[in-house]
Amino acid sequence: MNKKMTGSLLALLLVFTLTLVGCTKTAEPKEAVKTATANAAKMTSYTMTSQFKINDLAITSADGAASSESAQIANTLKNAELTLNGVYQADPMQTEMTMNLKLAGGSMNFEVPIVLTQETMYIKIPQIPMLPLSQNVVGKFLKLDLKELAQMQGEEYTPISADTSQKLAQELSGAVLDKYDQAKYFKDIKPADAGLPDGVDAKQVVQFAVTNDNAKEAVTIFVKQALPAVLDVLSKEEYRSALNLTQEDIDQAKKEIQSEDSQSEFSKTVNELDKYLTLNQFNINTAINDKDFPVYQKMVMDAVFSNPDTKENVKLALEGSGQYSKINEKQTFAIGIPADADVITMDQLQQEMGSSY
Repeated sequence: MNKKMTGSLLALLLVFTLTLVGCTKTAEPKEAVKTATANAAKMTSYTMTSQFKINDLAITSADGAASSESAQIANTLKNAELTLNGVYQADPMQTEMTMNLKLAGGSMNFEVPIVLTQETMYIKIPQIPMLPLSQNVVGKFLKLDLKELAQMQGEEYTPISADTSQKLAQELSGAVLDKYDQAKYFKDIKPADAGLPDGVDAKQVVQFAVTNDNAKEAVTIFVKQALPAVLDVLSKEEYRSALNLTQEDIDQAKKEIQSEDSQSEFSKTVNELDKYLTLNQFNINTAINDKDFPVYQKMVMDAVFSNPDTKENVKLALEGSGQYSKINEKQTFAIGIPADADVITMDQLQQEMGSSY
């Protein structure tokens, strides 16, 4: 599968994962998820707060100990926390967010404001202790022209329209969710028992969950049924054009997925999945307000990844959440479009950094 096709699929799957949401007034959980995915795509503006945190990370070898290098990695990433606070509006398209990354128990902290318009991205250059930067660039916004970046890759920059994005999200959700049995993977949770944060008013909470008992089945359904269905959706000319894909790209991806060798290798991997993975917990809870918009979502995963040959184990527990407010209201942008005096181009950055850059 070529790089362009792989990147597009990963991006779409990421978007889909983040939009496994929703409900209607009295809908069954599975149908509720599909309905609210469409509603989520119709959000024309919102304020957002997201958090991703590694609660536990342990790397051990056959004797139960960890090498010094593994221990260092684990200590750096354990309790690592990424937060995003931002504002979005569709027309005119403008997004701003402040990304904050904490590592090594908070001893390393990086904050990066980002502004995005239809054709331009601005990234504020932080001071990084491990990478001393010229004071002429620290605090400046690096300006990136999205059209120029696309041209450098030999592609045409064609931003996807809001209408196309909405329809695509709805069709992708149906293509995937239709393949999963409601009784096994979806259920309602009482809002009072869902551990919702203060300020989140939900009329319904829907949980999508995969357990250690049905992990093999869930993976098989996704690869053998859902993924081909996703490719069928992408085959529609409207979406191919919007995503700058060709039918040849999609046909090749489908051929590789469904080839005899791929299917044989996949079946072998799935049959031995319990040797490599112990899934203690994986679920996504989504809270929906009385207007049928997703206002809060939380993902929790606790798993052990094993290598039966080396007897090495990686225990990983993490959680992520996203909260939305001021949906479809007029937004206030704290950063705004950076002034020319606060902007630096890529050429200027290269000159400041010199040959080492």
